[in-house]
Amino acid sequence: MRKPTRLEEVADLIETGQRLVFVFMTSWCPDCHFIAPYLPEIEARFGTATFVELDRDAFMPLAKEWDIFGIPSFVVIDNGREVGRLVNKLRKTKEEIIRFLEGLEEK
Repeated sequence: MRKPTRLEEVADLIETGQRLVFVFMTSWCPDCHFIAPYLPEIEARFGTATFVELDRDAFMPLAKEWDIFGIPSFVVIDNGREVGRLVNKLRKTKEEIIRFLEGLEEK
């Protein structure tokens, strides 16, 4: 999983046009800690996408622009445009994230 530290790195990734799954998390979020152990398996299952973990607090201007107020949250970008989001304040399960990403593959 990629872990950019600067907004410019995020912009560069988006400009590549590849399929990106942005995962907004924080170190203090219990729901983020709940899902973190499953992320490598989820990432491997969707190997055509690049997973990018962003610390929501470190990227607050981007989080505000993208309306990321609950964490963990997922935003999928393909060819530079948003194609899906799983953004809310609820705890997400491994199965819920997989169904969300599978649904995007069918489109």
